[in-house]
Amino acid sequence: MTLRSQLLKGILEGCILSIIGQQPTYGYELSVKLQAFGLDDVSEGSIYPILLRLQKEDLIQGEMKKSESGPKRKYYALTDKGHASLKQFIHHWQTIKQPVDMIIGKGGNRP
Repeated sequence: MTLRSQLLKGILEGCILSIIGQQPTYGYELSVKLQAFGLDDVSEGSIYPILLRLQKEDLIQGEMKKSESGPKRKYYALTDKGHASLKQFIHHWQTIKQPVDMIIGKGGNRP
């Protein structure tokens, strides 16, 4: 597993919650959106287990809806618990991102 994959594994759930939080999304569409943001190494095969886990944890709920093209699709939306989890993820991400950006910006040198 590459370093990028290891880092991504830790934040992918928060990214998925964020995308679903913007509007109900089905699995393949989620994959396409992640790729559009530059996360092109995220496969559908890695997304569906996360969706199942998020659903079991009551962070998202799925609903089968008609598709304009083809069979019905399962659209996922955040639950109240999911909104709270996303808010918590964003807080934790900011508390990690800011110091790391400062360290990288300083070239790893101490202040």
